[in-house]
Amino acid sequence: MTDGAAAPVALVTGGAVRLGRALSLGFAEAGYDLVISYHSSSRPADEVATAVSGLGRSCVPVQADLGRPDTAKDLTEAARKRFGRLDVLVNSAASFEPTGLLDVDAGAWDAVMNLNARAPHLLVRAAASMLRESRGSVINITDLSAFQVWTGYAAHSVSKAALAHLTRIQARALAPDVRVNAIAPGAVLPPEDSDADELERLRSRTPLQRIGSPDDVVGAALYLAGASYVTGQILAVDGGRGLG
Repeated sequence: MTDGAAAPVALVTGGAVRLGRALSLGFAEAGYDLVISYHSSSRPADEVATAVSGLGRSCVPVQADLGRPDTAKDLTEAARKRFGRLDVLVNSAASFEPTGLLDVDAGAWDAVMNLNARAPHLLVRAAASMLRESRGSVINITDLSAFQVWTGYAAHSVSKAALAHLTRIQARALAPDVRVNAIAPGAVLPPEDSDADELERLRSRTPLQRIGSPDDVVGAALYLAGASYVTGQILAVDGGRGLG
């Protein structure tokens, strides 16, 4: 980026906490200005904005319930009004509630699908014109449940499988101007209530014999953001766990 050139801009949904926070800070460290969405985590969002400012970049936090269809336009308009451009859209926001198949009623099903699968579609739809202008890219965050049978996370797994296939459809539909890829993380940020035994089980099931970190996903995201000849791919960042 030359002196005086506008910084690239990334929109990260769920960008205030956990993996989304790591992605926000990773893109800021790489020289991006940011728009981040948050649902109820207003204080963490402000903390991310402060941290991004400390890195010499700008960050606009936007409160948004991505389960509502009208919020996609609100987020993309925030990028347009503040920065006048958008280079990368990271669809990171998601729910992750353990629910068995027969316990999922219609309301619970719709809530998971609306956030995990519909929102990434509506955001890409709303951002498409700006992404075409910048010849930018989309990075969808799915996970291993898209490819494995997680009976304890039934609706979540189906929604992430839908997002994986949506990634390929978006890549074909938006080519050649916009690239669309996904990342399928493994155990890079286990639930906060995981005990030592559960962490050991995760480690032992991973061929690389260790738990990953959010930085592993950040590195993959920055690679995909700059990989100008890569589209329609789902990059597993799982230490080989998907091998079975």
